[in-house]
Amino acid sequence: MAQGKYLFTSEAVGKGHPDKLADQISDGILDALLEKDPLSRVACETMVTTGMVVIAGEITTKAYIDMQKVVREVIRDVGYTDSPMGLSADHCAVIISINEQSPDIAMGVDEDASKGKEIGAGDQGLMFGYACNDTPELMPLPIQLAHQILNRLTEARQKGEVDWLRPDCKSQVTVEYADGKPSRIDTVVVATQHAPEVSQTDIRKFVIEKIVAPLLPKRLIQGEITYHINKTGKFVSGGPHADCGLTGRKIIVDTYGGWARHGGGAFSGKDPTKVDRSASYMVRHIAKNIVAAGLADRCEVQLAYVIGNPQPVSVLVDTEGTGKIDEERLCRLIREFFPLTPGEIIKYLDLRRPIYRKTASGGHFGRNDPDFTWEKTDRAEELAAAAK
Repeated sequence: MAQGKYLFTSEAVGKGHPDKLADQISDGILDALLEKDPLSRVACETMVTTGMVVIAGEITTKAYIDMQKVVREVIRDVGYTDSPMGLSADHCAVIISINEQSPDIAMGVDEDASKGKEIGAGDQGLMFGYACNDTPELMPLPIQLAHQILNRLTEARQKGEVDWLRPDCKSQVTVEYADGKPSRIDTVVVATQHAPEVSQTDIRKFVIEKIVAPLLPKRLIQGEITYHINKTGKFVSGGPHADCGLTGRKIIVDTYGGWARHGGGAFSGKDPTKVDRSASYMVRHIAKNIVAAGLADRCEVQLAYVIGNPQPVSVLVDTEGTGKIDEERLCRLIREFFPLTPGEIIKYLDLRRPIYRKTASGGHFGRNDPDFTWEKTDRAEELAAAAK
């Protein structure tokens, strides 16, 4: 962790961003399948562009769902309802190309109680989870603020506080740190799609006064904040009409805004046998409980898996020099207190539920929602007691 003063920046993108729209469609299909068959195996990819949605991937399930209907419901809920926007829920083309999961992969993943075989990892890979005491949610402050700004912007659009907001939007927040602690908000960037008739002056005034300013911690407003609102001067054409969207292309937005490392695996469209998703949720839960227990101010946890093997091949903890006990001991406590096989993680976090579409915008972490079981800090007291 850097010492002295430095700036750190994170970005977020809104529900109407083309990549996030693709994520929400993939997770909407996953939810619809899990609702009817909780054992569905799903790897669903989505591409969105002008007037068209393409769904592809591998799905093995006993459920039948109307994928066209799910796709159109998601697009409508996000706000793309007019053909002039470049994508209309009722009029866009929906192309579907789905196969079953490869039997070679299924062979390594499938549980076989008669042979004592647990659910194996759906692929090799490494997953990182992170927590810190920057915020009450135990998230890095820049990404938490970036998400909050866009959540508030979406709320303003859906409630009709102004009539010119459109679905596509992005934010970026730069925070000054002093010796590892947030000390000042330096820069806020917001780009929001809008109707052609509104002036940039009105947009800037509304975004700064009604959206951003009420969210900034007062103790961190030290001097002038630099605002960049719709910096190009115009953002009428947006969403899939302006930029092709793909599932899984916003993995840093989905996690910790670049503060922590990332193993590279995306989340959306994947059922929980895929450790890219389930193990990433688990290591966030572990790291958060370590910080909540007071055992570190900052904590990053890594797990790594081999396809077909239930147990991780490695467990690593990095407290960035803030740990109250040594990291080797923290690794032992993790193995003692937390289930780490895919099957155990699925049961522990109750992941075979249709909860995923709402994870696909606003970040997968730092959310106060009872369905986000990985955000619980219910093991913190036990961890603190064991560490003593």
